[in-house]
Amino acid sequence: MTLSLRARVILGSVCWTIGLVLLTFTLMSLVFQHAPDMPFLGRRAAIHFVWTEHAVLILVGAVLAMAAGAFQVRRGVSRAVDDLNALLAHREEAARRAVAKAGDLAHGLKTPLALIAREAELATAAGDTGLASAITQQVDRMRRQIDYHLAHARAAASGNTSGASCSIRESADGLARTLLRLYADRTLSIDVRVDPSHVARVQREDLDEMLGNLLDNACKWTRARIVIASADAGDAVVVTVDDDGPGLAREMRDAVLVRGVRADEQASGSGLGLAIVRDLAELYHGSIALHDSPLGGLRSSLSLPKWR
Repeated sequence: MTLSLRARVILGSVCWTIGLVLLTFTLMSLVFQHAPDMPFLGRRAAIHFVWTEHAVLILVGAVLAMAAGAFQVRRGVSRAVDDLNALLAHREEAARRAVAKAGDLAHGLKTPLALIAREAELATAAGDTGLASAITQQVDRMRRQIDYHLAHARAAASGNTSGASCSIRESADGLARTLLRLYADRTLSIDVRVDPSHVARVQREDLDEMLGNLLDNACKWTRARIVIASADAGDAVVVTVDDDGPGLAREMRDAVLVRGVRADEQASGSGLGLAIVRDLAELYHGSIALHDSPLGGLRSSLSLPKWR
């Protein structure tokens, strides 16, 4: 018969208690047996019946009862741990399959979107710029939705991975080089001032997603200069991205962080990237905030848990 964890704990506790009582009473009897007569204890003969030739058997029984109790509790806990590990393994596998399916869906949609975009180019060449513009706008929105939900699905599967760690400096250096190539037609500078010792408790892919969106947003709006830096904040690391662009009105800063595809409709050029950053940061128990930059533009402050 298979016992539940609760039944094993109760049975183990009862056995342990019985054994402990027998052991304690027998040891006390041994002490009294060799103690001098005391009026308040009565004569030793009153407890002599305990410490007899059966005392060894009583002690053995007590030890066996305690051992049986410990065995039942340990076995019950062991089974609970096994069940928990199986549950976690099942969750990880389900999350992996969900992310894989999301990736397959995104890949399957990219080809039709590319064909539609090609039709927009043909419409432009034929002189129908109005239709081409409408098609291009909708294709861009669909692509952003795909990127948004794919990033969210991946982060939901791995965002609470306790063993994850990533060097912020390595991510920032790589992204800075990539964006400088992408915006090579403009005279931009990206000054990386991230402390090499700062390590965030996040997956590298998710950190690249967050910093990449912040840096890309800064590149779109900056006049010439971007600074990415980091600072220690106790249990967190705060990464700031500053630009010298026109900035963003304070009443619009909360709006552009709202989740969903409508975030890029709240303020021109804000894009969906900031909403992705917010969702990813929250999955890691972090946060994102927008402030005035000392460079004159916008400062994005990303707070992430620090790896210890």
